[in-house]
Amino acid sequence: MRLVFAGTPEVAVPALDALLASGRHEVAAVVTRPDAQAGRGRRLIASPVAERAMEAGIEVLKPNRPRDEDFLARLREIAPDCCPVVAYGALLPRVALDVPAHGWVNLHFSLLPAWRGAAPVQHSVLAGDEITGASTFLIEEGLDSGPVYGTVTEQIRPTDTSGDLLTRLAFAGAGLLAATMDGIEDGSLKAVPQPAEGVTLAPKINVEDAHVDWSAPALRVDRLVRACTPAPGAWTVFRGERLKLIHVAPVPERTDLAPGRLSVGKNDVFVGTGSYAVELLWVQAQGKKPMRAADWARGARIGEGEGLGG
Repeated sequence: MRLVFAGTPEVAVPALDALLASGRHEVAAVVTRPDAQAGRGRRLIASPVAERAMEAGIEVLKPNRPRDEDFLARLREIAPDCCPVVAYGALLPRVALDVPAHGWVNLHFSLLPAWRGAAPVQHSVLAGDEITGASTFLIEEGLDSGPVYGTVTEQIRPTDTSGDLLTRLAFAGAGLLAATMDGIEDGSLKAVPQPAEGVTLAPKINVEDAHVDWSAPALRVDRLVRACTPAPGAWTVFRGERLKLIHVAPVPERTDLAPGRLSVGKNDVFVGTGSYAVELLWVQAQGKKPMRAADWARGARIGEGEGLGG
């Protein structure tokens, strides 16, 4: 088939690579978000998908909005048979959805209908799911509600961060998306409507959502930290400033600390929660680089009775 691939962040690059390597389909163009400001100089930087497409010599389309008429006109000129999508980052209007004969097929990082929305991996970690996966589905105008072509499953490990899990799903999902294109082309694959039961939503997790509540149980604190790593980053307050929490570990045998109360040893730092303590392993103080929590505590010279959370 003749394809136009839509995607923006690094997590979408493995799927583009899989389609380029398949040899069975032609990736005629890539659609991605416009260049964004980044770094201290706030220079305009092309998206990872745009960079990869340019390396491969593929035309790159960067519409401000997918309903822009010049973009739609070019899309019609290219005349794709199908448009595979991975984390493009903009809503597609009906006028765009109608261009390819086989529609736009999205790779979503959950087992639909679970975790529809912008942050499926973060919510699966936060909820304590043991299994997740990726799904390919035909995009409709509803939120991730279209019929499903195929799925792959992935176990969530006890120490997985969202970043760890998303990396594995990006590569497993790349193979699934390529296989989905093959099945659509030869007619062996038909999309199946999602069941009405089991729908859960995964809205974007913002910075306020990542604020740790030390009165919550230790497992909840651990899941929040892992779900928010690498972004937006779980955090708490220490001496009136934000302290980012990068890695913690539940310690069931420590039940002597009140929620938020710190206990500092020679090489370890514990903090109380609503159940038992967690050990702080890696943190990042405001304006500093990430460091081992024990090194941070020595530098901060934490006094008796000090705590986290304001």
